[in-house]
Order: sequence, then structure tokens, then C-alpha cells
Amino acid sequence: MPVHMLGLGLISLLMAAGDAGVSVAAAAATEEAVEELRLETSDGIRIAAWHYPAPKEAKAVATVILIHDLEGSHKTVDHFARSLQQAGCAVVAPDLRGHGGSIVRSATPGSSDKDDKGQPRLLKKVDFESMAAATGGRLRDQSGMRGEIEAVRNWIKQQSDAGSLDIERLCVVGCGLGATLASMWTAADSNWPPTTTGPQGRQVRALALVSPVWATKGISMSVPFANGALQREIPIMVFAGKADRDAIRLFDQLKRFRPATWFQLRPGQPSEQARDLKEPTDATVIFIQIDTSLTGDKLANDPALHVADQIKTFFTLALNRKPD
Repeated sequence: MPVHMLGLGLISLLMAAGDAGVSVAAAAATEEAVEELRLETSDGIRIAAWHYPAPKEAKAVATVILIHDLEGSHKTVDHFARSLQQAGCAVVAPDLRGHGGSIVRSATPGSSDKDDKGQPRLLKKVDFESMAAATGGRLRDQSGMRGEIEAVRNWIKQQSDAGSLDIERLCVVGCGLGATLASMWTAADSNWPPTTTGPQGRQVRALALVSPVWATKGISMSVPFANGALQREIPIMVFAGKADRDAIRLFDQLKRFRPATWFQLRPGQPSEQARDLKEPTDATVIFIQIDTSLTGDKLANDPALHVADQIKTFFTLALNRKPD
């Protein structure tokens, strides 16, 4: 169906978000309150993270964990985070170990945090697996393995219990390799069993993947997407540039998992959707391909592409979706 025939469907909503993005991007240029956090993983890695609180005048549209790309940091997604903030989201963006303000390993005698920062190329498969770890034991708050993303989630849970954030509206965004890590952690989140006091997992309500990397550094998307929640349940949006083969591969797999609820838009082509999908806004897996050669953090952070506004629209739809 051509874009101009979609009425108030998904594309008109996303296009409206793109138009609104001009004002949001301009607003994001204004410095808003940002809180620096210091968190720690279960393997003793000291993590720097930044909290971009939602505007005070309204309840946050979503509570977002934002994961940067390899060799990036919160700085390489700062404009993106501020755009999400201005769009009404509360955002927490950690620096992964070895990136930005976070160390590679626990400080050893004679070394300093400064010595252990800024060495992402030294990271190995076990480091990336640790970043997304959330397992060990029966109680999540006492889990034996807690990586960077889980440490952020635990901080959000504490703030939610205190009434300043809402973990019930938790969404995750990952860029590049960060999209792989976001998927791995989302799968781990879905694996926590309920206790006698209620659920302690399946807290991720939507997942947005910008230039997802299929396989690198010994980790692969094939692992998290063997998880049933990612295959069939959690709403997923994939953003990518025009020549991004990994994103196309992932979306083609998602189409096989969800043959009745997919939607895609590629530059210069009519939109496409599953034959039995009644409304584009009912899609649970969405692919938006952009006419750009940018990838990862650079794609997400480019104000001209309005990625934040379209992701905010997607999160709003996902959070308002009635349970099946």
C-alpha cells in the first residue's frame, strides 16, 4: 500500500513523528538535566551511566535503557538520548566496560581507573556476555551474575519502587553491537521465573534495534532470537541504512517467526505488510530502512533522520497494546 493511502495508520504516525522531530531536535540542543550514576556489576566492574529524566510536566512515555555501539559511549548517543528525553522518555545510557567512563576490569594494586578505561578493543567474548548477563539464583535482586544492563535495570527498579521512574514501561534501544547486547539481555530478562510474590522478569515491553549486528566478537543474534519471547511476543522495531545486510537478515527471520504481524518500509518503495495484518499499527515487528549510509550510533544520533521520534511513536503503540 502506498504511503499516501495509509491514512492514520503506522506510516502516517511515523511521518508525523519525523515532522515533529525538527522541533524535538532543536529542543534537544538545549541542555536539560542529566544525572551521572555510578553502578557496579557482579564481577566488580565500575560502570558510569547517565540518566536523562523525562520532562517534569508529564509522566514519562517510556523508561528507556539505551545501549551504545562498540567503541562508542553515552557521548556518541547523547543527542539521540536528549531527543528521546524531549519526546517524553526517561533514558538511562550506560558506558559499557572499557568505553567512556567505565573501566575494563576491577582495579588491581598499582593501577587506577584511568588505566583501565578506553580499551574496547581488548574486550573478549566473555566480556560481552558479561555485559548482558542477568542470571544466577532464584531471586533476581540477588542474582549471581549482573552485567551492565542488569545493573541499570536494578537502579531503575529502585527508582520505580520509590515512585520516580516506572519499570512497568521499560523499553530497550541498542545501536550496532549494542543492539546485539540489548537482545541478549532482553532474552535473559524473559527467563526469570515468577516467585510467590509475583513476576520478576519479562519486564521489557518493546525493543528497538538500530543497525543490529548479526555476529561479531564471538557473540551472535542467533542466541537471543532462539528465545520464545523475542521470536513471538515482544514488539520489535529494526532501523537500518539502505545497505545494511545484517538488519535485513534479522528482519527476514522475524518475518518467519511472525508471518501475520510484520510491516516494513524501504526507501523509494511502497510499504509492505503481512497479508492478514488488519492495520499497520497492529504490527509487532517493524522494519524501517532509511536512505543513508550511516550505521549504529551515527545513524541514531543524526538529528536529520528523526530516529528518536519514530522510536517514541513505536514505544507508545507497543505500551498501549492490549495483551493477547
